[in-house]
Amino acid sequence: MTEPIVETTVGRVRGAANPNGGLVFKGIPYAAPPVGPLRFKLPEAVEPWSGVRDALEFGAPAIQPDSPLEGMLGGGTIPAQSEDCLFLNVWTPAADAGRRPVMVWIHGGSFTSGSGATQWYDGTSFAVDGEVVLITINYRLGTLGFMHLGELLGEEYASSGNCGLLDQIAALTWVRDNIAAFGGDPDDVTVFGESAGSMSVAWLLGMPKARGLFRRAIMQSGSATRPPNVAAATEVASDVLRELGIDSADARSLVDVPAERLLAAQEAVSGRRGYSGLAFQPVVDGVVVPEPPLRAVANGSAAGVAILAGTAAEEMRLFGALDKSLRTLNETTFGERTKMFIGDRGEDVIASYRSRRPNIGYSQLFSVLATDVIFRIPCIKLLEAARQHSDQVYAYLFSYRSTAFGGALGACHALDIPFVFDNVDAPGVAFFVGDAPGQHALADRMHAAWTAFARTGNPNHAGLPEWPTYDTDRRATMVFDTECVVVDDPASEDRLAWG
Repeated sequence: MTEPIVETTVGRVRGAANPNGGLVFKGIPYAAPPVGPLRFKLPEAVEPWSGVRDALEFGAPAIQPDSPLEGMLGGGTIPAQSEDCLFLNVWTPAADAGRRPVMVWIHGGSFTSGSGATQWYDGTSFAVDGEVVLITINYRLGTLGFMHLGELLGEEYASSGNCGLLDQIAALTWVRDNIAAFGGDPDDVTVFGESAGSMSVAWLLGMPKARGLFRRAIMQSGSATRPPNVAAATEVASDVLRELGIDSADARSLVDVPAERLLAAQEAVSGRRGYSGLAFQPVVDGVVVPEPPLRAVANGSAAGVAILAGTAAEEMRLFGALDKSLRTLNETTFGERTKMFIGDRGEDVIASYRSRRPNIGYSQLFSVLATDVIFRIPCIKLLEAARQHSDQVYAYLFSYRSTAFGGALGACHALDIPFVFDNVDAPGVAFFVGDAPGQHALADRMHAAWTAFARTGNPNHAGLPEWPTYDTDRRATMVFDTECVVVDDPASEDRLAWG
């Protein structure tokens, strides 16, 4: 087969035939390298090139710390990190005039790790089975993507705390301008993500710069209901300066600090904050993010965007598996940890949860509470806000339990990803998911639902029971498990305990 060559707005790229079907283009730059004087600044346009650029290998991921979780979730062999990281990858059935639905995946990783090259995100199934053009992206992370410097360095850096989000918008802009040449429809784009990728989607729903760049949004295990303000984000930046030994009067020297030192300072600052929240994440800066995302959605910023959102049933079990201290909580440490999440007014909530679970230990109770306060309740609030302006809103709950590690992970955070991508046979997935009968059938159903939603804004298909839209009367929720069923207002007493 002749190597596929596609003309983009800045030059031609050469992809390859995918051994499993369709075509794949890797490592396409969607913005200029954010290095040197562009560090901490808005992404800028790529310089055009002459000739044909090979798009055969993944581009470098963003600078990030070593992450055992990333490796556990299928990180595989990924190129060396670099500040020059603004690349995307395209899987397509054909580079023709097909005008197919387009899905853009934003990876998770707590805004400090991750890559669009992770094996779990391979888009072959979407392209081959679903006739969808699938795109994964890299974006700036940690201090380089989410450190607010406007108060320290002036107006020129007013949006530095949202560089990672602005990178995502630059990638969506590239899609608008180029995807037709890859067989996609620029007017039929779905943006989706998990964890910090899902949180990113929630932020994008409230950003004026993102409006019109996508028609549909899918959020898996992440909302944006506790956004930091400028004061809180500036304190994080000041903490980084102190860690680096830089006086605030000399803050501009951050532009020249080696990335390795920035990363070390980032790790130190994050470590001191522990479970009190993400140190590096988007901020309501009053410039590119004028108001908190949930308020923006409630005010109609996402009107006209079809939304599918949900969580895993036991999100926190993953973090308990990685952190021994969460598996050995006692009365004192349980109180300290829960206070971080729900403050001093949590006694009534804790008592309510305990009344329905009288025989579980502190670690189990913490896992249930934290799953809800960090993931499920914020998702419900976002669904409620979106429903005020759209009747194309759908809710799900992922309840399939991993059989790996003797079942210790349960229906945990990130377990849904290989099912959505229909990649349960990908390298390393069995280590995390297990290998139980029925998981391939579930992957087929979830993958088909996501594909149907990308096509029509409605996830219903022949393999599922009828999936009604979400409203605050019925709260219909599709529960994905070995058997898929619709449940009205699951765990309603827990939801009501939060007021």
